[in-house]
Amino acid sequence: MADQELTWRGAVARGDRWLFDVVARRHWPGADRVLPRLGRAANHGVLWGGTAAAIAVFGSAGARKAAVRGLASLALASATINTVGKWSVRRPRPVLDGVPAARQLATQPQTTSFPSGHSASAFAFAAGVALESPGWGAALAPVAASVAFSRVYTGVHYPSDVLAGAALGVAAGLVVRRLTRDVEEARIVPGDERTASAAPALPDGAGLTVVVNSGSGSAAAAGLDAVRERLPKAEFVECGGPELVAELARAADRSTVLGVCGGDGTINAAATAALRAGIPLAVFPGGTLNHFALDLGLAGTEDTCRAVAAGHAVHIGVGRFTPGPDPEDPRAGYFLNNFSIGAYPELLGHRLRWAPRIGGGPAALLAAWRVLRAQRPVRLTLAGRPRSVWLLFAGNGTYHGTGPAPRYRESLGEGLLDVRLVHGGGRPGPRLLAAALAGPLTRSPVHAATRLRSLRVGDIPAGTPLAYDGEYAYAPAALVLEELPDALTVYRPR
Repeated sequence: MADQELTWRGAVARGDRWLFDVVARRHWPGADRVLPRLGRAANHGVLWGGTAAAIAVFGSAGARKAAVRGLASLALASATINTVGKWSVRRPRPVLDGVPAARQLATQPQTTSFPSGHSASAFAFAAGVALESPGWGAALAPVAASVAFSRVYTGVHYPSDVLAGAALGVAAGLVVRRLTRDVEEARIVPGDERTASAAPALPDGAGLTVVVNSGSGSAAAAGLDAVRERLPKAEFVECGGPELVAELARAADRSTVLGVCGGDGTINAAATAALRAGIPLAVFPGGTLNHFALDLGLAGTEDTCRAVAAGHAVHIGVGRFTPGPDPEDPRAGYFLNNFSIGAYPELLGHRLRWAPRIGGGPAALLAAWRVLRAQRPVRLTLAGRPRSVWLLFAGNGTYHGTGPAPRYRESLGEGLLDVRLVHGGGRPGPRLLAAALAGPLTRSPVHAATRLRSLRVGDIPAGTPLAYDGEYAYAPAALVLEELPDALTVYRPR
């Protein structure tokens, strides 16, 4: 048995050395200039960090998510290589006899040879990106393969080192995808919203009109063909742009149930139409982020189809902002996720203005720089007391989690506003970051948080923007924020 193992290992080693020598002896036109530089650029993940930054700036929201997935995969692969791989198989580096001096690195690596860390990082990043965004992954695959090949070309790794590293990198990408899916699935847990016993069951979709926002983030890939198959008598209307609000109102007037496919802004418009018509809402997630659908406990369109067919629905609370004291004011607006005044609406306004000219990613960076550098706190009155604020945030239900923004809600039936205030004074960047990291704490030097049924906001300066569910508008001189408990019926499976 030992002789067979020695023979097997010897055959692999001889094959490895033969392939290594073939690469060393062959002339590769132009490679002497490109491959050593490419390998050096990938040192310590610099190449991939720069690539992720470029994707974040120039790519879509989905591409940015893919870049983050790629970096997470790279981190996992690197940690595995440095803690297990290099120390479990202590293989010496190849002898450089036969490798042309022009190819050799000025500084030779001091770690062991198996497996190749550069190859693992390259394929981990490319696989992580590809599993989220195949288009970007296809663009990165040749670069990752070239980085891996450069390690043999420059004489610092055997071919089997590179193959093992590449395999480990792909495995890291798959592990990160699985972990990410587990986290997302863990989030999709229905809350304790009150069951709506009177919601009509539409087993074939008769009476349901689904308005599809043709310009929404991923509406085309939302699985509407399956919805048409499951609910064949439902009516589908595709539109976008300025026609959307009017089309939603017309659909609500003629339907038993209003359906909507789009992102959070589109769902907000549909919820407003359903509230005014007094009918239930069926949400078919079709946006980029789908915050409301996830917080409601909808994993996808299949969940909504089952709920509509069976008549399973819940009552949820809705936030409302009303100019002045009259709750019937036709200018009243609603929010399913959150409402804000201050730094975020300013940032959103700049981004919306610049994105058509320079793209979404660069517009977001430029908007952030502009707001953090030039923004002044908003001076207004809250519950009768003068305040200077960088940000006034009101969530429809309590948000949980820390970070740049609150992340999720456990229930949409709580019946309270999650009100957070970042005090003015100092510089906006540090204060906003400190407030975000403080999360739902009720008191800090820069941040206050509480839960209320309503809040009066007055003396708002003219031209002050507000944002609600990702939409942008200008605030009136005064408004009332309030929570409407159990105001909307929304379909969700049991």
